[in-house]
Amino acid sequence: MQRILYGVVGVLTGLLVSIVFFADFNQANAGDAAANKSKAEKVYVPYGEQDEYYMFASGGHSGQLFVYGVPSMRKIRTVPVFTPDPATGYGFDDKTKEMLGGYSWGDFHHPAVSETGGDYDGEFLFANDVGNNRVAAVDLSTFHTSDIMSLPNMGGPHAGVFVTENTEYIAMPTRFARPLAGEYAELDKYEEDYKGVVSMTTFDRKSKKFDLAYQIVLPPWSYDLSDAGKKMSKDWIVMTTYNTEFATTNLEINASQNDRDYIVMINWKRLEDEVANGNYNDVNGAKMIDPRDVPGAIFAIPVAKSPHGVDVTPDGERFIASGKLAPLMTVFSFEKAFEAIKSKDFKGEEFDIPVLPYEKVVEREVDPEGALGPLHTQFDDKGHAYNTMFISSEIVKWKVDSGEVIDRKPTYYSPGHASAAEGDTIEPDGKYIVALNKIAKDNFLSVGPSHPESMDLFDISGDKMEHLITAPTDPEPHYAQIVHRDKIKPKKIYDKDESRENSVWSQDDARIERKGDEVHVYGIAMRSKFVFDAKAERPDAVTVKQGDTVYFHMTNIDLDQDITHGFGINDYDLNFEIQPGQTNTLTFKADKAGTFPIYCTNFCSALHQEMSGYLLVEPK
Repeated sequence: MQRILYGVVGVLTGLLVSIVFFADFNQANAGDAAANKSKAEKVYVPYGEQDEYYMFASGGHSGQLFVYGVPSMRKIRTVPVFTPDPATGYGFDDKTKEMLGGYSWGDFHHPAVSETGGDYDGEFLFANDVGNNRVAAVDLSTFHTSDIMSLPNMGGPHAGVFVTENTEYIAMPTRFARPLAGEYAELDKYEEDYKGVVSMTTFDRKSKKFDLAYQIVLPPWSYDLSDAGKKMSKDWIVMTTYNTEFATTNLEINASQNDRDYIVMINWKRLEDEVANGNYNDVNGAKMIDPRDVPGAIFAIPVAKSPHGVDVTPDGERFIASGKLAPLMTVFSFEKAFEAIKSKDFKGEEFDIPVLPYEKVVEREVDPEGALGPLHTQFDDKGHAYNTMFISSEIVKWKVDSGEVIDRKPTYYSPGHASAAEGDTIEPDGKYIVALNKIAKDNFLSVGPSHPESMDLFDISGDKMEHLITAPTDPEPHYAQIVHRDKIKPKKIYDKDESRENSVWSQDDARIERKGDEVHVYGIAMRSKFVFDAKAERPDAVTVKQGDTVYFHMTNIDLDQDITHGFGINDYDLNFEIQPGQTNTLTFKADKAGTFPIYCTNFCSALHQEMSGYLLVEPK
């Protein structure tokens, strides 16, 4: 018996030794490795192929637009919008310098692509500047900013931009209440003298210019985020509010006292008709209307306090508010709201605005267990909503019709907004969603105390969300829109327009004209030379007098794609670019005498180094 026992122990010992020395403990991770390989394959875009989607992301306080490819998450381009960009010369040439109006930065939060019939049409992208009360348009055929307009009477248009169903309006509600035109008024008179304002701007796609159609004056609440209705709700806009307490200091405490704040509903179509009939006041050059003076134009709906996002469902029948401090999503019905309005079923007034009873308009409250800090809602093509949870760092997928939670996935970390493929349209694609995170703790190589922000890409085509990749981004992404590549029609070169002002299309026509103390150079850029004066002994040199105002009107006559020429003047702090077929003008005062090399700053050919010339400034 003892010998049998020893034998059994020996066999077991041998098995243990063989397991320790010869077993492959990595087998436990084989499934993870296979899953990771599958994820990598899903985001890999082979050479010669292209991403399926563009993602247009706001650049926050950089004032720029970031463009990514999805699903690769590769950054394709930074498009300068509100901030000068020496790489492209944006803010140096005459047109963009004038558009920027002397500002050196902007705070761009919420991009909105132009829509037709509630669907992205891919022609233009609109941007807000919270810091300096401006709106911009980016031409998506050239990926260049085409117009910027300053907005009077505003206090930081954070709650926009968003577009109505056919881009009739680009709407921008203000975040900060202030006196109209920013005039001085004591904070003790906040309720009386401070106002909220919504700017309703139009955009002419042919002239590529903005116009301020009218402004809406509102109570001095803070307007956080907003959206436009679709289909049955297309004449309406909805906005979240906070600080209905009218606090003027320590807002993190004093603006969170009330149990509820409000969703504000405005019928922009009714206000449009009133303005067309002349029923408005002129305030600092803007047509301003108070919707409280127009029956049926404005209503308030109680909502969980300090809400952030409010998003209209693709069918236009509901709008969903995210609670921020109250950890729930609230689904409201437009139809119920319209019924309450029709029957005049109001629950009093707030600041002279009729209040709709919460219980008469709400469909349901969605409160996933343990989910904290809901901020923003996006949609797929199967009736699901997706909410970012800032505090619990996750995305929650749930059914709009029932509130049933379907799935939850962690993000890395603290997502603000999310962007789903075609997610703001009447027909979301339901393929991907990107969480735009505020924090990226140790996900990437350290770059010092300021960590990169990050983005998480999820595949949402199945019942369960699948996390595919985390990617870094420049500070600070707020919101983005993901547009299918088929809707974007970029030009390869600018059209050759021989009637274009200041353009020169043959190097033989390059010339220099003096008009008093102005010197106009009508030149060309081509591989691999500049020609400023075809008849001169040195056609690539320009001589002026100290104190002259110099105009370089340059045309890139290389009509081949991707042959962009730069134009830098050494020691004069000047640089701009001329893309194929483009004419651009650079104006400056030749206030420094001396010899200043001119050179192409954008690599264009094998003889790029030789593409140079001289600016000679004769001293007084």
